[in-house]
Amino acid sequence: MKLSHALGFSKGEAVAFVGAGGKTSALFALAGELSPPVVMTTTTHLGAWQAQLADQHQILTSPEALNALDLSGVKTALFTGPLGQDQRLGGLDLHILDALYQVCRERGYTLLIEADGARQRPLKAPAVYEPVIPEWVEHVVVMAGLSGIGQPLAEESVHRPEIYAYLADLPLGEVIGVEQAARVLAAPLGGLKGIPEGARRFLFLNQAEDDLQKARGLRLANLSMDSYDRILIGSLHMPGQDGSVFSAYSKTAGIILAAGGSVRLGQPKQLLDWCGQPFVAQVAQNALVAGLDPVIVVTGAHRDSVETALGDLPVKIVFNPDWEKGQSTSMRVGLRELPLHCDRAMFLLSDQPQISPFLIRGLIERHNVRRGSITAPMMRERRGNPVLFGQETFGYLGSVEGDKGGRAAFNTFRVDHVPWVDDRCLLDVDQARDFEKLIDAYFGIE
Repeated sequence: MKLSHALGFSKGEAVAFVGAGGKTSALFALAGELSPPVVMTTTTHLGAWQAQLADQHQILTSPEALNALDLSGVKTALFTGPLGQDQRLGGLDLHILDALYQVCRERGYTLLIEADGARQRPLKAPAVYEPVIPEWVEHVVVMAGLSGIGQPLAEESVHRPEIYAYLADLPLGEVIGVEQAARVLAAPLGGLKGIPEGARRFLFLNQAEDDLQKARGLRLANLSMDSYDRILIGSLHMPGQDGSVFSAYSKTAGIILAAGGSVRLGQPKQLLDWCGQPFVAQVAQNALVAGLDPVIVVTGAHRDSVETALGDLPVKIVFNPDWEKGQSTSMRVGLRELPLHCDRAMFLLSDQPQISPFLIRGLIERHNVRRGSITAPMMRERRGNPVLFGQETFGYLGSVEGDKGGRAAFNTFRVDHVPWVDDRCLLDVDQARDFEKLIDAYFGIE
């Protein structure tokens, strides 16, 4: 994936880069992928040679200099403070940076900010005075270089090793492991330091340039999932055929639609028996085993019975008072319950207890490497369930009316189909003969 696709930023937003292991490279790479003009700046220092990477470089010493700003025909523009005796360009004073942000916001320019330094080390710990991230920043990308893992905790691999040693609870000179790196990245005075409240948190694990580093990146991503909204693994130096990001991980919410009245069946299909437990409980259990988090169950008809059937499963139950108006109303109720910054959700049906955790995980893994708007299983040229929807579809799904459900989005967004060989997953239950067919398909004697 390209970095811009993996991050999923919209034009006109403000993004800060912090950390180590390719921060400046990531900033310039992203600037080259986004729609122009893209404005870049720093609150720390940049090497003078790095100014040549931008199409235009301007030194700002006062907000008034922005009054005549003209970026017509410019793709990337870099704004910094004056050149110092150390041949480094200084960062902007905060009052100038605030003025630059207001100009970018009014004109719809994307603003990228390098907010700390790392002396070109793969790993770092922030000093007391950094990072300098303005409160209005909407996204923060924390960088870490995987080449630092497996190396001794020393100046050669870590910027400010003494602070890193304290945060990692690891003596100087000892080898840095995945667990120690995760501890620093999740620390309020480490990777999370200075991130404004409400900003989306991204972690980019760069330098995944061989199988060992990719494996370390995956372990580190799993350990850091609770601290970041999305975690990228990739290599800016050795990108793959499709781009510099090999995979992008985040939590996936599950929304189980269990509000229907089962009129044609004549009894609540949510409560039909599957291996000794109600359909809806089996669906919820499969979602939990597959790692969906949170799992939201939308009820309507038979509300009390469905809630009882779910027992003490760790799911969130929400009631849809408008369930009779169609499946779209349950989708809206489920979407409203998603956590802040949730960037993908999978819809499951309460009459498909046969959908296995393996299929659910297969869709998630496909989305990790493709980040398509919609990811769905395809069985013998027929699209099946469940379906994973990316964040970019949520607004559209919330506007759907009637009983169309998520399929209304299939003609609006590109669908990434995952081949699946077991076409029994296409079965659902609307009438008594459907239930018999489902049971026979899985438990019948040939």
